[in-house]
This record gives sequence, C-alpha cells and structure tokens, in this order.
Amino acid sequence: MSAQMTVLSGGPALAADLHIPAGARGIVVFAHGSGSSRRSPRNIEVARTLHYAGLGTLLFDLLTDSEERRDAVDASLRFDIGFLTERLTAVVDEVRTRPDTAALPIGLFGASTGAAAALGTAAARPEAVASVVSRGGRPDLAPDLSGVKAPTLLLVGSRDTQVIELNRSAAAQLGGPHELYIVEGASHLFEEPGTLDVVAERAAAWFIRTMPARAH
Repeated sequence: MSAQMTVLSGGPALAADLHIPAGARGIVVFAHGSGSSRRSPRNIEVARTLHYAGLGTLLFDLLTDSEERRDAVDASLRFDIGFLTERLTAVVDEVRTRPDTAALPIGLFGASTGAAAALGTAAARPEAVASVVSRGGRPDLAPDLSGVKAPTLLLVGSRDTQVIELNRSAAAQLGGPHELYIVEGASHLFEEPGTLDVVAERAAAWFIRTMPARAH
C-alpha cells in the first residue's frame, strides 16, 4: 500500500508519503535533516531498500509550509531540536493509533539534526520506539541520550571526521545497545558511489535484527 497523506491532521497538517508492503514486519518513520524534506533523494533511496526488506516507511515534512518560509529566513526551526523532537514524537503517537499502522513495530531513521530528534523521541517514547538508525547524524544534540533504550545504529562517513568524534562521544552516553559503523570513503552526505547503498543495507539489516515481531 502506498499513499500520499497528511499526519497530525488535527494540528499542524504535515504532508507525508506512506508505503506499507504486504506482510510488513514494521514501519520506519524518517526524520530528515536540516534544510531537507520528505523528498530527500537519499532518504527515498534508503526507503526503497527497506521496502525490499519487508519494512514499511513513513516520510513526512517536519515543518509546515508557513514554518518552512519562516525557517528559510532565519533558520530558527531546523536547528531547534526540542521543537523537532516534539513534532516527531507527535507523529509517532499518531502512527501508534492509525488502523493501518498500529500493529507495526516502529523504527526511526534520522539524518543530521533529524537524528537528534529521533533519539529524543526514542527517549520520550521508550515503549513505542523499537529501533533507531542515524545517518550522518548529530546525536550529540539529542536532549537525553541516557534515556535512549532502543538499539541504535550510528552510521558515519569515514571522511566526516568531526562528526565521527561527535558520534563516538554520544555513543558512550546512550542508555541502550548501540553500534557505530564507519562507512569507508563517505563524506557527510554519502554522495560517493556505493556509500549510500551501504547505509541502506546496514539500516535494513539493523531494523530487521532489532525490531520485535509485529503485534496481532
């Protein structure tokens, strides 16, 4: 099943793309990085690999159109991790109650500042978030790393040296099982040939390994 939809329709309506393959074993909610959107080509590519692995995905815009216009002027929201965490947490709460997704274990895939929001949501909803993957993320900006109990995979490019150190420091503070994987030859955006394939494959394997069986 694939659908364009809105989430948080009772509040700030956010455009979203939902895809649930037949017999899906879970759903991965994406939190894009600063200045991006649900149309991020990198996240779309990762989502396709997750579909092949039998996982559903929800890609949505963290900001409304009016918030995007405001942020384009002063960048006041894209780096507001508390705001992004609250927004993502509200979406996770909705995923848990929708008839078409309520039975699916939830994973989070965050990029850049979206990774900090994903970890913040994992800490805020430990009973709901089963697994987390960060791509080139800034976990050091997350508000409560020790409260993150969900298994967490941190993926960083070998050429992204500053972010590697930030991830190493953050990993030591995580409250649950975790792994830091360095993608050889990759820079921050994983634009080098083959590097995003590694991200997608590692993410799919992590979610499959760490997500529980779906509820019935």
